[in-house]
Amino acid sequence: MDNNNRKRRQRRPRRKREPKLYEERVVNINRVTKVVKGGRRFRFSALVVIGDKKGKVGFGTGKAQEVPDAIKKAIEDAKRNLVKVPMYNSTIPHQVVGKFGAGEVFLKPAIGGTGVIAGGPVRAVLELAGVEDILSKSLGSNTPINVVRATFDAINTLRSAEQVARTRGLSVEEILN
Repeated sequence: MDNNNRKRRQRRPRRKREPKLYEERVVNINRVTKVVKGGRRFRFSALVVIGDKKGKVGFGTGKAQEVPDAIKKAIEDAKRNLVKVPMYNSTIPHQVVGKFGAGEVFLKPAIGGTGVIAGGPVRAVLELAGVEDILSKSLGSNTPINVVRATFDAINTLRSAEQVARTRGLSVEEILN
């Protein structure tokens, strides 16, 4: 090619990518089979947790014929299901048990430097929420979706000192002492 042809063909302007607000973590990918007259139809379901590591976290599920499409759908679903996690320094305000189906998750605050002591799905949720020090135990079912939903049940039952003070009609100092 000579210089004239190069000048005529202009490059398309690059698309600007928006900065990622949330970090994503794929917790589970499952192959689902539907038996039809002609044989088996395979699809993939994905369980994804997203969070900003500043107290906002959400989870979503997606199903599609290809894995990347299922993950995209799950991320979109997770963005619609974000919750705020009450924090006390780098841990949670109090211990709590979350239940969903046969899954049960026990969360307990820990002193600074402990780290996230949790298994698979619970670890993904807590790390993306920004919790740095916590102890947890998964009881009952170990199905990832049930464990994640039980973790979110536990998060939703957490209450900060400000919330407790407001309901009791006291000051935060009186609650903490």
